[in-house]
Amino acid sequence: MKIIVCAKQVPDTNEVKIDPVKGTLIREGVPSILNPDDANALEAALTIKDSNPGSTVSVISMGPAQAMYMLRECLAMGADDAYLLSSRAFGGADTCATSTTLAAGVRKLGKFDLIIGGRQAIDGDTAQVGPQLAQRLGIPVVTYVQKIREIKDGTVVVERQLEDGFEVIEVKMPCMLTAVKELNTPRYMTIGRIEDAFKKTITVWNEDDVGLKPESCGLKASPTQVMRSFTPPPKGKGEMLTGTIPEMATALVKKLTEKHVL
Repeated sequence: MKIIVCAKQVPDTNEVKIDPVKGTLIREGVPSILNPDDANALEAALTIKDSNPGSTVSVISMGPAQAMYMLRECLAMGADDAYLLSSRAFGGADTCATSTTLAAGVRKLGKFDLIIGGRQAIDGDTAQVGPQLAQRLGIPVVTYVQKIREIKDGTVVVERQLEDGFEVIEVKMPCMLTAVKELNTPRYMTIGRIEDAFKKTITVWNEDDVGLKPESCGLKASPTQVMRSFTPPPKGKGEMLTGTIPEMATALVKKLTEKHVL
C-alpha cells in the first residue's frame, strides 16, 4: 500500500499571544510543533504499514522552509520520505488555496491507496482542508475517524465519531481519512530513527514543480481572508446573590431591569 499523510507545522497554542494594537499573532519566540491531529494521522499510517509489509508512508506539507524540522520529526517516527511545498507564491493561502496546492503535490507523487490527515489544525480549527483535498482529487472522504477496523479487498472500514456515538462506514480506496485524537496514541521517536531522519533528503517543490500558476495558489487564489484576530476583553467580576429563592429571584429581576435587559 502507498499511504500519504498530510501534516502541518503549527505554532504551539499554549504559547501564542495576540498583539492588542495590530490584532495579529505574535510569532516571535513561539515554538512550532507538529499539528497534534496530524500526529494521530501519521501514527495510523505507520500502524497500517506495520501490518502490511511492503507498504510505504510519505508525508507531504505546505509551509515555509522551517517546516522541514517538523518533517524530520515525521521521518524519525517512521515515515519513509517527506515532501515540502514551499514558495512565496503559496503565502497567505486560505483553506481553498491550500487544498489546491496539496492536491497538486499529491498528483505529482503519483498513484496512492490512502491519504490520512488530521481532523483540523490547531491554528485555524476549520477542518476544511481534508474534505477540500479529497474533492479536488475526486476521491471519497470520511472525516472524524476514531478507529480503523479493517482494510482488505480494496476497501477500508472505519468508525466515524459522532456527538452521541459513532457510525461504521466502509469506503473504497483510494480515499481520504481525517483522524481525531481518540484514534490512537502517537509513537515516540527513537534515537536510531532520529539519526536516520537527518540523513534523508526532504524534497522541496515550488509552484513550477507541481504545475501551478502563481495566480492559482496562495493569497491570489484565496477567496477568504482573516481581517483581524483579537483576544476578547475580560468579563467583569460576577456578583453572587444570597437569600431565599424568592428573594434572589426578586433581586435578579431588579438588577436586570436596571440594566435594561428586561
